[in-house]
Amino acid sequence: MQLSGKTAIVTGAGRGIGKAIALKLLSMGANVVANGSSEEVINTVTEFKDLGYSNAIGIRGDIKSAQDVDKLFSGAIETFGTVDILVNNAGITRDTLMIRMSEQDWEDVLNTNLKGAFLCTKAAAKIMLKKRSGKIINISSVSGVTGNAGQANYCSAKAGLIGLTKATAKELASRGITCNAVAPGAIESKMTEVLPEKVKESYLKSIPLGRFGTPAEVAEVVGFLASDSSNYVTGQVINIDGGLVM
Repeated sequence: MQLSGKTAIVTGAGRGIGKAIALKLLSMGANVVANGSSEEVINTVTEFKDLGYSNAIGIRGDIKSAQDVDKLFSGAIETFGTVDILVNNAGITRDTLMIRMSEQDWEDVLNTNLKGAFLCTKAAAKIMLKKRSGKIINISSVSGVTGNAGQANYCSAKAGLIGLTKATAKELASRGITCNAVAPGAIESKMTEVLPEKVKESYLKSIPLGRFGTPAEVAEVVGFLASDSSNYVTGQVINIDGGLVM
């Protein structure tokens, strides 16, 4: 129960990696405010409560909206009194080759994946600076490190998250606030489940560990970064990719 008494906000917590992170932080004793843009996040919190975690709430909202971000943090403070941990996980994709990519596709991904993290980080910093402590964890991607054809918008947003991580770490370090990023590689999901076997086999050949990762494995690293065990770690990007990027 390393996070007992701490309160965490996890964006994009309705499913996948975000859901696994929220569950991990709950298992470590944290109060968790799960955010998502749809009713899915409310259903996820109901699942958590069915598992015995009464210290979880769900707040719907679109993090690219400053007004919704204000409501998210106000709700967290109203329920739990403060915010100690922020996990910027929410993200979307609008994949297509750059030459076919519309301005709307570009703006939607950059606004959700990067602007949303900026707005949430800014809101969290105002709380954490007064406390002189806090943990901010950004969920980037190996795509933001290596690039990926057909994902100019997504790669740019995830690379931008790495820059935001380092700038935030430098700005807030003097007040005892750390900021780190994790960069997942190929993680088991609904998307990878439907890939043809030949495509899976081809992709797996590029991963030294020879398998896809799981959302729970990403959550384990986030749990470490959220805990006091990582107090001397800041401004870092940790790849969780089975050795794909070395």
